[in-house]
Amino acid sequence: MDYQLSIPAVLRRTETLFGHKTVVSRRPDRTIVRHTYRDILERVKRLGTALRQLGVRPGDRVATLAWASHQHLEAYYAIPSIGAVLHTLNLRLHHDDLTYIVNDAGDRVLIVDESLLELWDRVRPHVNVEHVIVTSRTSIVGPSVGPSVGPIVGPIVGPSFSSGASAVPGASAVSGASDASAVPGAAGNPLIDYEQLLAASDPAGFVEWEGDEHQAAAMCYTSGTTGRPKGVLYSHRAIVLHSLAQGLRDSLALAEDDTVLPIVPMFHVNAWGLPFTCAMFGSNQVFAGPFMDAKSVLELLASERVTLTGGVPTVWLGVLQELEKNPGAYDLGRLRAIVVGGSAAPPALIRAFKERYGIDFVHAWGMTEMSPLGTLGILPASLRNAPIEEQIRYRSKQGTPLPFVEIRARAEHGIVPWDGQTMGELEVRGPWVASQYYNVPGADERFTGDGWFKTGDIVTIEQSGCIELADRSKDLVKSGGEWISSVALETALMGHPAVAEAAVIAVPHPKWDERPLAVVVLKAEQVATPEELLAFLAPNFAKWWLPDAIEFAFEIPRTSVGKFKKSALREQFRDRYQTS
Repeated sequence: MDYQLSIPAVLRRTETLFGHKTVVSRRPDRTIVRHTYRDILERVKRLGTALRQLGVRPGDRVATLAWASHQHLEAYYAIPSIGAVLHTLNLRLHHDDLTYIVNDAGDRVLIVDESLLELWDRVRPHVNVEHVIVTSRTSIVGPSVGPSVGPIVGPIVGPSFSSGASAVPGASAVSGASDASAVPGAAGNPLIDYEQLLAASDPAGFVEWEGDEHQAAAMCYTSGTTGRPKGVLYSHRAIVLHSLAQGLRDSLALAEDDTVLPIVPMFHVNAWGLPFTCAMFGSNQVFAGPFMDAKSVLELLASERVTLTGGVPTVWLGVLQELEKNPGAYDLGRLRAIVVGGSAAPPALIRAFKERYGIDFVHAWGMTEMSPLGTLGILPASLRNAPIEEQIRYRSKQGTPLPFVEIRARAEHGIVPWDGQTMGELEVRGPWVASQYYNVPGADERFTGDGWFKTGDIVTIEQSGCIELADRSKDLVKSGGEWISSVALETALMGHPAVAEAAVIAVPHPKWDERPLAVVVLKAEQVATPEELLAFLAPNFAKWWLPDAIEFAFEIPRTSVGKFKKSALREQFRDRYQTS
């Protein structure tokens, strides 16, 4: 029974049972490439062998700066399979933050998309990455299911490289879109072409890592909204258990006949763990590349007959608008569920997808510190025949914890009851919940002495264990000593037929300490006044909850992972309620 729960163990299963299943990838030039898992895993072995020949050893961090693609998936699998640590870099962060993160993690090797070399060039002079491997738009190793996508971009130029006494024969520098061959990778080393590297590597030389399951397999950094980003390590055991729990029937119910399109980026908390879960259960995978607009998402959902997808609510708001503008243009008959996380989805959005298209919304809640999934809003058996209003009310909440995740909420007076009314800060523990941050010496106040992680999310917990997110602690409006949930007001506002998006923030007030202010984006060709919107809210909220002002905007600023950037709004409107 002393069996090591490791990513290599998962991939052995994938190769043995699901080698015929497919991985579809849309590249930055919009071409589509298709591979089987068998193809992908041969390339994984080539990449793993090549990384070892470059000098990568167990425990070394190998970073990726990449869009969602089959090549990024190969890195997901190859890096932990040789005992190294997969470190996904958020390509939407400022280059100063990326520089800090690369240095803090001590990344030795980077795999970067050719289309992102300009971003990398801003980081490169300030870090000490030994080798930079560039993925191009073409797969030249392993068969491809479907049409060829043409030759590699740019000529292969420059000398071969070596790492100490080990060399990868045939690996050469590349010429990218902006003469990348003229740019050293690090310490004068040329950039290495990913496909040439794999072509020169012998998969028969691959040696599977056989270390301890508690060793790190991957790492991500928090978005750093309240200070410098912090690193979180995920063990092999954590990822395997997370994948197993995520795929269960009362979770995402993933199976060999599913096709999964994660719209959540691969650089964001391991694409919610879906690449590993799909490998475990044999599900087909589809990757969207850099194209996350509604039309591009819908094209893939329809053409690849996707059964499950996931992303932040703002993506699905745009998708719904595109569906309404072009009725009947997209066949979503195979799509059974949309997993939504990052922030609460408005009930109106959940209702629209269910009533008009027969697609269920599944709320997920989690964090970088949790690998990331903590709870899922799967409709319980007791509500499956309930009126639609009751079902939507439940699906608007964040659901119950996955197996082995334990939850509690704490207020100033202590642990709060599970009564569905009393608010408290959610605390969690479990086998894929971090116990400390990477490279942060000493105790951190986010981790309790008895082994729980303080999430910073304010919730209520029902007797059934279902949590409902009231707010992030920093986003709560504290008015006259009482809490007002910005999330509740936002989701209600987005139920108005004229409203596309809404964000509610706390603004300083001379009498009440803070008062809510709403920033609203209207749908195209729709009109609404502040008075109409307040009247729309009034029947469902106490009068003192209602925003003192409603401001209209063309767009709401977003963070690097697509959430509303409320810090920017708070700065913009911080003097709105001040009087002389």
